Amino acid sequence: MNYFEFFSMLPEISLLAVFVLIFIFDLIATGHRRRIFHIMTSVLMLGQIILCLYCCNEETSLFGGMYYNNGITSFVKAMLTFGTLLVILQSHKWLRNVHSYYKQGEYFILLLSTLVGMYFMMSARHFLLFFIGMELASLPLACLVAFDKYRHHSAEAGIKYILSSMFASAVMLYGISFLYGTTGTLYFDDMIAKIDGSAMQIFAMVMFTAGLGFKISLVPFHLWTADSYQGAPTVVTAYLSVISKGAAVFTLFIIMTKVFAPMTKEWQMMLYIMTVASITVANLFAIKQNNLKRFMAFSSISQAGYIMLAVISGTAQGLTSMVYYILVYIVANLAVFGIIETLEHHNENVELTRTHCNGLYQTNPKLSLLMTLALFSLAGIPPFAGFFSKFFIFMSAFDAGFWVLVFIALINTVISLYYYLLIVKAMYIKPNEAPIPAMKCDPYSRISLVICLVGIVLLGICSIVYTSIDKLV
Repeated sequence: MNYFEFFSMLPEISLLAVFVLIFIFDLIATGHRRRIFHIMTSVLMLGQIILCLYCCNEETSLFGGMYYNNGITSFVKAMLTFGTLLVILQSHKWLRNVHSYYKQGEYFILLLSTLVGMYFMMSARHFLLFFIGMELASLPLACLVAFDKYRHHSAEAGIKYILSSMFASAVMLYGISFLYGTTGTLYFDDMIAKIDGSAMQIFAMVMFTAGLGFKISLVPFHLWTADSYQGAPTVVTAYLSVISKGAAVFTLFIIMTKVFAPMTKEWQMMLYIMTVASITVANLFAIKQNNLKRFMAFSSISQAGYIMLAVISGTAQGLTSMVYYILVYIVANLAVFGIIETLEHHNENVELTRTHCNGLYQTNPKLSLLMTLALFSLAGIPPFAGFFSKFFIFMSAFDAGFWVLVFIALINTVISLYYYLLIVKAMYIKPNEAPIPAMKCDPYSRISLVICLVGIVLLGICSIVYTSIDKLV
């Protein structure tokens, strides 16, 4: 075995180097030196993003085809690293106020551990490497969900997450064992030639999809989502809702189109039902939610359903629209969670409800405006980026022949617009004699929110320019 092959895995090796540097700094830094911890981690993550983008021009296959990395995979890794950087920026005040400077190392190490696992998930072309990556991404997440160990809700959320995750992993591993039993291999490229659509292979596919459906929070595997999102620290909830979901959806697309291609009709029908259920159930339940984090939990389930339209199409157009949707979802969703995090810490960590937003525009017009733009983007209102991400993803499903599914998704978009506008109505219209006082974000959170704002607006403008040029051509 040539051990120098490991150095061809540039995104993973560089991220592990960042991990080691943070670990060593956490061990040796004392006193005032720890104050640069956050800056150092942010700079290292920025370098990681640049390296992943640099690898977009390269194609790498290692270890007999177990590992594969190409341009689109490197770009998705860069996107998820970008989202992780935004989460790290938003975490500064929470870490300083709640855990002082001495918990930063643990938090960053757990966060990067999950990101390394997601890297391996997305580049895996062998089920063993895929499962190792998935577990490496899942187990540290359970620790992050329960990171506020002195809060009852955080510990409860961690227990619910780890038990649900263990069960989902066991179901998935059971399905993979059936695939191995019927094909005699765990390599994606070798397995596709031996997939014949037998009853045992269909059962294996259902088990596998159930396990990964838990990671994506698809109905009916979503029951852990609201409780875990509510109990976890807000920055961890933001990470769960965006980064973890993005990696799982991309991996699902790869495996469905690479491994289960001979069973396309079967898995499309299965995902069809799950998509309709996810969008409809989540939208209806979101209307009834008063707690903002539970509200965003059902919003994320609904958004996962929309993303699945691209997976169902199974085309290159679907893959491209899915990647764009994830990018838009990162900036819009993290903008909302960044504002929730800011408001919570200025209200003595009280869990926010919809009534807390009443009259917010009177005292905090800038935060209210950003929240409005982010919610409009999530709802798919033009000319913001969310409108074009939904348009592209609907077009990919429509071109693949799923007209009825697109129609159902459009109807649900109207429902989602209603419950997003409930928050906007609370901020601008509902009176409040004692609204949340005026506040200022810390510099790190301000940077992250500005980046999100630029992303929401700029991605929308780029989409308008692209569609205009495409029509002219």
